[in-house]
Amino acid sequence: MNLNEEFWDNRYKNDDTGWDLGQISPPLKAYIDQLTDTSIQILIPGGGNSYEAEYLFNKGFKNVFVVDLSLTALQNIKSRVPYFPSQQLLHNNFFDLDLSFDLILEQTFFCAIDPNLRNDYVFQMNDLLSDQGKLVGLLFDAPLNNDRPPFGGSKSEYINRFDNVFNIKLIDTAYNSFESRQNKELFFILEKIKKKS
Repeated sequence: MNLNEEFWDNRYKNDDTGWDLGQISPPLKAYIDQLTDTSIQILIPGGGNSYEAEYLFNKGFKNVFVVDLSLTALQNIKSRVPYFPSQQLLHNNFFDLDLSFDLILEQTFFCAIDPNLRNDYVFQMNDLLSDQGKLVGLLFDAPLNNDRPPFGGSKSEYINRFDNVFNIKLIDTAYNSFESRQNKELFFILEKIKKKS
């Protein structure tokens, strides 16, 4: 399974993006709406068309970064939000990033990567977060596909993967999911465990 740049870019070029809601996900909107510090550094990995980045930016969060393998997806953001800083649209592999963020928002990225990379995802997320930084977002709570994205998962798997690296503040069925995802996704908040000095 070669989920490389060409694979993802073709999906966006051909508008083969069934996961794309065409708007910000309601649980993430509700979470963003209670954030007060607009100076924080935020990353949206595998952000695709990233309506979340657009929403954040329009609310005054100016340190919002999107990383994606697909140049077409990033160009879609720039076309929709021309004033979004180009240098914050990172055409790169998430696993190659070496930056620091206070908040990382997860929306369909975990389920898009090869399941063999899930442990790498956990450790990379930890590395990218500042002390007491948070990883927040949505994970599918359903089996889904084995041979192509999106790949599913379960609450028990996620707890097992994250528990030793993060403080799990919340992981529960999202009460305000988009209609087609009702009872199929978990909203979670993970906090980076502060390193002992």
